[in-house]
Formats: sequence, C-alpha cells, structure tokens
Amino acid sequence: MNFSRSDGRAAKHAALALVCAVTVLAAAGCGEDSRHASSSAHQQPAARGSVVSVTPVADLNTKEVTARLSKAGIDTTRVRYGVRANRIVYRTVDVKGRPSTASELVAMPKNDERSLRVVSWLHGTEVYRGEVASVNDESPDRATALLFASTGRAVSAPDYLGLGKGPGIHPYGNPKATVTASVDALRAARTVARRDGRGLDRRVLISGFSQGGPATMLFGRALQQGVDPYFRPGALAPIAGPFDLSGFEAAAADDKVERSSLYLAYFATAWHRMYGLYGAPHQAFRAPYDKTVETLFDGDHEAAQLMAALPNTSKRLFTEEFLQKVRHPTGDLRRKLKVMDTTCDWRPEVPVHLFHAKGDKDVSFTNSLHCQRQLAAHGANQRLSDVGKLDHSTTVLKALPQVVREFDTVR
Repeated sequence: MNFSRSDGRAAKHAALALVCAVTVLAAAGCGEDSRHASSSAHQQPAARGSVVSVTPVADLNTKEVTARLSKAGIDTTRVRYGVRANRIVYRTVDVKGRPSTASELVAMPKNDERSLRVVSWLHGTEVYRGEVASVNDESPDRATALLFASTGRAVSAPDYLGLGKGPGIHPYGNPKATVTASVDALRAARTVARRDGRGLDRRVLISGFSQGGPATMLFGRALQQGVDPYFRPGALAPIAGPFDLSGFEAAAADDKVERSSLYLAYFATAWHRMYGLYGAPHQAFRAPYDKTVETLFDGDHEAAQLMAALPNTSKRLFTEEFLQKVRHPTGDLRRKLKVMDTTCDWRPEVPVHLFHAKGDKDVSFTNSLHCQRQLAAHGANQRLSDVGKLDHSTTVLKALPQVVREFDTVR
C-alpha cells in the first residue's frame, strides 16, 4: 500500500488527439469515426473503454526521464528513450454496473516503433484522489510509468474508480471494479496508440504494488478468461501485495501492521459503503472518531491529514466488538474476504514472479508466501524473490528494475 505522496497520417492523428483534449463526446469518442458521433449518440450508449478526453502531462527527453527517476529513487540503467504521457479520461462502469468514467496515465516511448508491448501498472493504496499518476507530477506511480515507457513499452496506469479525475469515492478492494477499470483503461490506451499510428501487442505485461499486487492477479486471471476479445496476459509481476486480506486486516486489528488504524479505517469505511459492515458509525468507531471518520475517507483528504486526525492504533480507534468481527469474520464478510484471499488460487498460463521484502512491516512477507502456495498447488510457473530487509515503500523501488528485466525475457 502506498500513501505516497512524421507523416501526414500521423499529423492527422495528433490533431485529432488535441481535439479530444478539449472535447467531451457523448458517444463514439474522437478519431476518424467522430463524424458519426451525433447520430450514434441517440442510438446506443458509448462503449466501455472509449476515450472522453486526452490531456498531455509530460514530454521528456532521455536525460529528463533519467533525472525524474533518479529523484524518485529508481535505478536508471534501463532508460533508453524519452517519454510522452497523457492523462486519459475513459468510459467504464461503477460497482453497480452503471455508466461512469475513470482516468489513467498513458505513457509512450519516443521512438519509431509502431508495434509496442504494453505494461499495465496497478498502483498501491491511495486515500487522496490527487495523489495518482495521471494528475500528480511527483507521484511515484508516474515515475514508474516513465520507467517502463523509457524501456520501449507503452504503459497503461489506471487510477481506479473514484481517484484521479473519476467521480465518486474509490471502492477500495472491490475485485470487480478493479478488473473493469483496468481492462477499460487498456482499451482506451489502445485507442490512443492507434491515433498515433501505433499498435499494442495483445500480450499484456502486468505488474502492481501493494493493493496492486492482488489487482495484478485479478486482472491477469480476467484477461486469461477472455474478459476482452483482444488482450491476454503476457507475464505477471506483483510486488508486496496483501494476498491474504483476511490475515492482513486481522493483523491491523491487533496493531501488528504499520499505520494499522489508517489501513483498517480505509477498509472499514470503504467496505461499509459497498457491503454494510456496521449499523451505525458508533458501532465500529469509538467516540469522538465515530463523528468524523467516514467523512475523512472521501478521497479529498491527503494521507497526512488522515494520520493527524486519527489515533495511531486500531485499539484506540475501533470498538472491541468491531475488532473481533475483523479478527473472526463470519457470514457475508467472510465470503467477501475469501474472494480477496484467493486472487492467486488459479493456474496462470504465463510466468508469475512475485517480489517482496522480508523487512516489510506494512504488508508482511507471509502474504507473498500465501500467494506462492496457492499458485504452486495449481502447478503454475511461479517464483518469489526476497528483495531484502526493506520497508514497504522501498520494496517497490528495489523491485522495479528486476520487473523490467523479467519483462525483457518475455517473448
């Protein structure tokens, strides 16, 4: 979890992309078919993954990319190209299947390749909608996207629902929303690449950190099962994910996790909105926090504000009755948690390389062991690398160059 702070045709596509940056179309999006938008808008809803807008956010040469990665603490030895990046707003659906929009960062290498491998980067926990890659120039996830793009790959980095420029509140840990936002982001990225005269390989290299670890496995499984007619998984590389969510939340209830109260409060408020975990706030939160916690987790408060407003232990924030419910889940809560406890319980047709650090005090290394055991039970091609005695945030910085090397081996 993160809490971070040439030719005529190409010119035509570029011009259309600029039109998209300032125009919101109700139906077909932008591109060569935009002339049909007014008639089709009255006949059928816009397709999921269609592009609403394109906003340039970065145009860096190789030296500038190298400087940005160095500042973020990411190894720069794999940098080969400059990068252009855009914030894309695209059409998707919310947790109830209703039409909605979401945003993502799409990054492309500044080279002459017309067919690109694509990386889907799935970020870690963010409580503040303005912290994600598409809107925050200093986001570690933007730096990560720059890294992958600088190696010659296209990058789709979805913000998830309710973050970035997406409406509403992020449905934290909802498996269906994780998949829909990610697959629709890929579709939108493919459209944007086409407008630039480029194509994306169907085999998607998927990686993600923390919350993005289980998301990597959920998304990879969905692609393998054919959720999209074009894209398929090419390789999976999850980093420091809470694959045993039941165990993670129970550990947070016992204050055995760094920033336990913050993690558990985010989980509690988000899952209450989705599933109804308690009758009234005072049944879950002690006074005076029962009056404020739900409004704090609205996506408009930064992590530092939340940490200042909350006690530093779950014991002081939650009622004992609610903590017991988390330690020993039953009924619907247990069923919902099981979905997130089994994101690795299948047989991928592609290699899976897990990365974690035994020094991680936010998400225990045992979570990746949990995932590895499930994969091994299905005979999957898998391995787990310990990147050292590092804290949670440093784990991803250490793992990323290894993920790049891993993806280099995929043919």
